[in-house]
Amino acid sequence: MSQTIRINKYLADAGLGSRRACDALVAAGRVTIDGRPAQPGDTVPPGARVECDGRVVKQRPTEVWALNKPPGYLCSRAAQGRFKTIYELLPPELHHLDYVGRLDAESEGLLLLTNDGALAQKLTRPAAKIPKEYLVQLDRPLDFEKHAPRLLRGMRIEERPARFDKIVPAGERSIRVVLTQGIKRQIRVLLGYLRYDVKRLTRTRIGSFEMANLQPGQIRKLRLAEIRALQTTLLKQAHQKQKNHTARS
Repeated sequence: MSQTIRINKYLADAGLGSRRACDALVAAGRVTIDGRPAQPGDTVPPGARVECDGRVVKQRPTEVWALNKPPGYLCSRAAQGRFKTIYELLPPELHHLDYVGRLDAESEGLLLLTNDGALAQKLTRPAAKIPKEYLVQLDRPLDFEKHAPRLLRGMRIEERPARFDKIVPAGERSIRVVLTQGIKRQIRVLLGYLRYDVKRLTRTRIGSFEMANLQPGQIRKLRLAEIRALQTTLLKQAHQKQKNHTARS
């Protein structure tokens, strides 16, 4: 563990149940941190000794899972109105995982989940510029000659500049879009400005990892080599950022 985390997440990551169940363990006085009784809301610093019922609790190694999120599910731990949450698609033993970034309720496709908070933050922070690819089905063919340059040049969403990094045809009424930004509903809003209606939006890739052979609602655990490839993408982006900064200096 390389960062301070809340005790309920520490216990959940170690496989002792959901965060709510782990809160109950703490409230019952069954958990200690470095020999003192833990309190709800306590944090666990790096190197601390955590015990539950007198037994040492250790976190699991980094896990990353891929989920093919169907439409109609929220990236949230709390249901809202008619929408279910993605955790209803997961077995209880995976409810400790946090989702990496979001997909709108009506959007679908690749969603990563992990027990490594530091990795999740690195993958989602704007400065990382991790490429994400989407297959977008429209209500009519996109006029590439007229509108692609504007989408690549960018417009503003709520006073923030927003653009596509790449856009290519994928069918008569379909396009593939690559983003390195993470602005809410970015694809739908930008295409909406140009009077296109998005009929279906599917994320197919995050960094080096592509969703393949996963049916809607299915999950699978990433292999160590795939996790390392994601981490390599982060290192390459950081190196490129430093290189660009040096060039401007």
